[in-house]
Amino acid sequence: MAGTGSSMLLSILLFTVVLSLQEIYRGKLASSELFTILGGFVSSLLFLLSLTFVGNFQETCGMKTGWGSVILAEVIALVAASTVHRVCVTTCFLFSVGLLYEVNKLSMTTLSRSEPKTKRH
Repeated sequence: MAGTGSSMLLSILLFTVVLSLQEIYRGKLASSELFTILGGFVSSLLFLLSLTFVGNFQETCGMKTGWGSVILAEVIALVAASTVHRVCVTTCFLFSVGLLYEVNKLSMTTLSRSEPKTKRH
């Protein structure tokens, strides 16, 4: 498993690449309905990458992670989506909620596997 430092570095690099490509192809993403939905999905990937970065940064600094990091990552993704098209903001929010649900579900299954099993008598 990757450490927090390498995960933080990789997520910020991927965030930069995805944001740059989104801004380069902003006109194409706003050209049709399907591409506008795709722009919202790409922005929700920015949400996931920024959430990973902020969570790892807080863990590295010894701070407690919580809803503040989720809200910060969502605001960053929504601002990035708003530079493409206003419908991208809505689709970004909806895709981000779905991604957050899946990340939470994955986290809970990982935590339940790592906890030691206690015997009941």
